[in-house]
Amino acid sequence: MAIHVGVITEIAADERRIAMTPDIAGRLATLGGRVFVEAGAGRGAFFDDAAFQHRSAIITDRQTVLTESAILWTVQPPAADVIAAMRPNSMVMGLMLPHQSPDRVRQLCAQHLTAFGMELIPRVTRAQTMDVLSSQATIAGYKATLLAAQLSGVFFPMLTTAAGTIRPAKVLILGAGVAGLQASATARRLGALVEAYDVRRAAKEEVESLGARFIGLPIDAATTGGYARALTAEERAQEEQVVAEHVAKADVVITTAQIPGRPAPRLIDRTTVEQMRPGAVIVDLAAESGGNCACTTAGSVTLHHGVTIAGPRNIASTLPGQASEMYAKNCLNFYCLLTREGTSLDPDWNDEIIAGALLVRDGTIRHEPTREQMEGAPQ
Repeated sequence: MAIHVGVITEIAADERRIAMTPDIAGRLATLGGRVFVEAGAGRGAFFDDAAFQHRSAIITDRQTVLTESAILWTVQPPAADVIAAMRPNSMVMGLMLPHQSPDRVRQLCAQHLTAFGMELIPRVTRAQTMDVLSSQATIAGYKATLLAAQLSGVFFPMLTTAAGTIRPAKVLILGAGVAGLQASATARRLGALVEAYDVRRAAKEEVESLGARFIGLPIDAATTGGYARALTAEERAQEEQVVAEHVAKADVVITTAQIPGRPAPRLIDRTTVEQMRPGAVIVDLAAESGGNCACTTAGSVTLHHGVTIAGPRNIASTLPGQASEMYAKNCLNFYCLLTREGTSLDPDWNDEIIAGALLVRDGTIRHEPTREQMEGAPQ
């Protein structure tokens, strides 16, 4: 019997991604699935209805998608009306962000839905192809660097002109996770001098492999799975001093430190911003969770003491087509883990990946964050 898979239009502000692409719809059809797509759902990511129909998807209205689907794929968490319209005992997978809306989690329980949080998937080797945090952070790091270059008043590369030699921009990346490494690589491609800071000593080799200079503390705050533990008060004081010294000298600073389910760590205080040179730029990728910079305003570009500070929201959605392609591939790989030969949804509830991603089942909240998830993963 074919598994009915559904996808609907994302309605969150500034969200242009879709959880499925025509190519992935075609692969699901090959596996024996039947795909229902809400009319116009892919328009924001430049996938039209005809492309989905060409890959055997059924284009229909939202209500039909929700009532027909055994499993719904989403990018953003489903809204209350979507949850209410889903049939009991069906499944939903997407970015659930449970810490942002406990009411949504309770509604999922009341509706007896099974919900998987794609951001909760454990960061183990076997789950790398399902890691939406990494795939979307890659886009965030790339786009943040382009945004910084656009806002900056200096050239990124060194230029030799008839008017003299122009030095390259100094770019500082705070956090050498996926987003930070991509930002470092992009800034280097643009010709900037790049430094990257991280509390995990293992990041040094990755940073230097990209041609950037690594800045670290005489500690190693790494834990299992690529996460970073919380710093002690003494270590935090050391960090603040080191970061402030390098921020003051930078033309561009890109911050990437985020902690799932908790406010972002504060890396740049107001005093440090005021020590930066006029015309410098900060792009804060943690703006939506409180910001790494004390002067960040989420969703806005502001000016403080001559420094331009950008706090972009949902920056991955500004590259909607490829962001959707990457996200949909992550979803497909996780979906295949939930099925038996593509003919039935039959999860192995003891599988560490499925158990880690499981948020709600049988009217009960099942996810208990690990210590590493609570302390945070570098993005």
